[in-house]
Amino acid sequence: MDSAVSDLLAGLPGEEEQLQAWQTDTTRAPVATKIVVAGGFGVGKTTLVTAVSEIEPLQTEALMTRASEGTDDLTATPDKTTTTVAMDYGRLTLDDDLVLYLFGTPGQQRFWFMWDDLVRGAIGAVVLADTRRLPDCFPALDYFESCGLPYIVAVNQFDGSEEYEAADVREALTVPPHVPVLIMDARRRISAIETLLALVGHALDVTPE
Repeated sequence: MDSAVSDLLAGLPGEEEQLQAWQTDTTRAPVATKIVVAGGFGVGKTTLVTAVSEIEPLQTEALMTRASEGTDDLTATPDKTTTTVAMDYGRLTLDDDLVLYLFGTPGQQRFWFMWDDLVRGAIGAVVLADTRRLPDCFPALDYFESCGLPYIVAVNQFDGSEEYEAADVREALTVPPHVPVLIMDARRRISAIETLLALVGHALDVTPE
């Protein structure tokens, strides 16, 4: 981790800490930046947004019913009982001049029609991947490639899943060399923040203006 990222992380409030003065100073005008968190069903999008949000995240979780049987594959996530039906929303303040607004997309194909609205105005996207079902993130990869939105791939390491190197995941997904591929844990706040910082850095490199 470079020194700039370390400095940003050091200034962030922990789970039990109060917000810093510069985070509550209403006279400041920080840069507002929109980020999209996408990926397949049950890959950890809601978990990531919840882990990093400094406010109570907005969630549109609905109880899964028998109506989804045969449509939503719960093989890899047998304990999942709810699903996002519109979006997740959270906010994270970085340093004293940058605020990230996070929008998590719904994963199931029947909700993909919402993606165009959710990505409007975003600087980039995090595509979450689960090594147990990598093909599930292909639609998101294809979508962001086609619309030209900068993105990174973040492999969410689930308990009990086989561990792979980022290079192996890149090859399996045929991710272009310039696109960062990271191994992370969406449940861990620092890991999730590092992922978001990686996306911000990549987006700035790709579209520096």
